Amino acid sequence: MRFVLAIVSFLLAAVLIGAGLAQRTIFAAPDRVIENISVDSTAPVTIIDGTTLNAFPRSQTVKIDGSATVFAAYGRTTDVMAWVGTASYNTVSFDPETAELTSETIAGTEETVPSPAGSDLWLSENSAESALAFTVNVPDDISVIIVSDGQTPAPANISLSWPLDNSTPWSGPLVAAGGLLLLLGLAFLIWAVAHLRRARGPRRNQPKMPKMPKLPKPPRYKPTKQKALPVGASRGRRSIRSSIAALPVVLVVSLALGACSATPAPSVPVPTPTESSDATNALPAIAEEEQPAVTVLQARRIIADAAAVAASADESNSVKTLATRFSGPALERRTAAYKIHKADSKSDPLLTIPAGPVSLTLPSKSDGWPRTVFAVVQDETDTEVPTVAYMLIQDDARSQYKVHYVTTLEPGLELPPLANASVGAIRVADDSKFFTLEPSLLAEAYGSILMKDEKSPYYELFEAEGDTLRADVGVAAKKARQKKLPDTASLKFSVEPGDGQAVVLSTNDSGALVAVELMETETVKPIQTGAAVNAPKDVKALLGKSLSTKGITATYADQLLFYVPSATVGGKIVLLGYSQGLVSASELKKK
Repeated sequence: MRFVLAIVSFLLAAVLIGAGLAQRTIFAAPDRVIENISVDSTAPVTIIDGTTLNAFPRSQTVKIDGSATVFAAYGRTTDVMAWVGTASYNTVSFDPETAELTSETIAGTEETVPSPAGSDLWLSENSAESALAFTVNVPDDISVIIVSDGQTPAPANISLSWPLDNSTPWSGPLVAAGGLLLLLGLAFLIWAVAHLRRARGPRRNQPKMPKMPKLPKPPRYKPTKQKALPVGASRGRRSIRSSIAALPVVLVVSLALGACSATPAPSVPVPTPTESSDATNALPAIAEEEQPAVTVLQARRIIADAAAVAASADESNSVKTLATRFSGPALERRTAAYKIHKADSKSDPLLTIPAGPVSLTLPSKSDGWPRTVFAVVQDETDTEVPTVAYMLIQDDARSQYKVHYVTTLEPGLELPPLANASVGAIRVADDSKFFTLEPSLLAEAYGSILMKDEKSPYYELFEAEGDTLRADVGVAAKKARQKKLPDTASLKFSVEPGDGQAVVLSTNDSGALVAVELMETETVKPIQTGAAVNAPKDVKALLGKSLSTKGITATYADQLLFYVPSATVGGKIVLLGYSQGLVSASELKKK
């Protein structure tokens, strides 16, 4: 019996181990799905939408070749389509019926596009010579854009592959169970051999027992005649014992016979491709709910690039370099500073454009253009470094975000409650009546306070506490400068709104962050015959002379950042930050 148990264990072990190994080898399912297509078109752009990329679950590996250079990037489908604009492009889609990739060419009015490399719209980009491969895992509202150089047809050969789950969860348990049965069989075999050796070993001579007298025979029992039982039937205790004794034998034989049959590997479900939501190969429609202009990672990358551009331009005094990332008042201020620095290398240094860390990001919520991003860069390790706020604007899909305003935040002031970067803020029209003061009137109103202080009709609308600019260039500071002039000269001041855009972003308390530009003009001229006026150092550098008998006009640009509360909530307008600098100087014409 012990040998029988050992044999049965060995047979079961062989079957289980073989089944487990077969699942990982001959019965193993494919580990990936691969689809290839060759696009025959002269269009400069090819687009693979998110629905196609997610035809099978898990990550997608994209391989591209067929041109001298290959560029690929991915971003929101709405951004990709906006960048393509009216250019001709190809779409690559997955047909669930044929389980193959298909392509379609959409004719446009442009047969070439600019280079998409470095666009702020992309979440990520890759480029290589002749061939490119990368892996992504994106949702349905993300698309991949493929371009060669924008002037030649897009790369023709595209391959998409998806990994499949071909794991065999029963393989390990089957092999482990087979190993245990193998050990059990070895144990049975050793037990059987040991028992056999003990049974066949030498026996010792034992003394003969004396014969006992025979017992008298009991009377014989004569059973009465009974009816014959059917064939195979049995009665009595002996029949029950024999049936019970037969059960283990039958069970062992059944297990042995069942183990001899082939155990198929559990089937691995192969994911079926999901059906495309649009059978016409068109890209997904623009979502009704507007999304934030950029992600936090995009904003950090944009600001870091703007800081690098500013550093390079500052070193070489290159306005052309600066203009790739700056516009409006920020560009105007730095352009004038470059002229001053060329004339006087010892002039005051410019406000450093920090690259990070970005402590706050507030993008506008918009699928259209222009788009706006407000960001705050604060050095947490060095409290002496001022906190800087950026207001960046992107005019259209193919333009870069450019720094429109750069302001230093007032020390000790807290920003109003702002939306999370993943939600975004609404850019409000500058003529909105929803606030305590129309944003388009902010520059004029604040200029009135700088000129008239308490006599200004707008004085009560603005918070005076913590306003350091009012202390530096307000009425008291202007009168102090006028008193320092000799009797032979006069000094007059004037203010007017600048040409910079009034940027209005909503806050969580129904108020708004508002960035505006204010121009302050100082005119100094002699009031006696033969007298002359001296030009300050920076004015001298722009003007090209230090003395003038006609008079000098100098214009300073103030970049201002305000918090304006809503009309329903009420409260005072707070100056959150500002930056100021000379932007132009000229000599008066002689009357």
